[in-house]
Amino acid sequence: MSSDNYTAPDVTLLGEDHVRAYQESGGDVGYLWNGVPTLLLTTTGRRSGQPRTTPLIFAPDGDDYLVVASMGGAPDHPQWYRNLLVNPRAEIQVKTDVIPATARTASEDEKPRLWSIVRDAWPNYDVYQSRTERVIPVVVLTPTSTSE
Repeated sequence: MSSDNYTAPDVTLLGEDHVRAYQESGGDVGYLWNGVPTLLLTTTGRRSGQPRTTPLIFAPDGDDYLVVASMGGAPDHPQWYRNLLVNPRAEIQVKTDVIPATARTASEDEKPRLWSIVRDAWPNYDVYQSRTERVIPVVVLTPTSTSE
């Protein structure tokens, strides 16, 4: 994949600033980032046990939310993904809706269909995959009832 297919994102809203603006505005600021929808994913730190919130691009698939552990094609998985591998229970915020969810990594069989969905939302994912030897996971976040 050539870099001709890469579109540099506007990075004026990142990390903790993105989380804060999103939470304070109920998503009015930060839900759309570079023209694509984002959610806030809160995981439990695998070592600290503390909540960790990360803004992520997402794509819907039925009732599920799809996110990608790309980290821009870095050689290692992002911390939020590592946290989910230890504890798949999470919370997502989409605009003002806060939703408990369970995470799982897409299987090899389902990944091509899901990759197509997330790539349509953010074409840079193909470029990110070309930058790294690791297989970039697609994570399926399935809403759960609070009693689960």
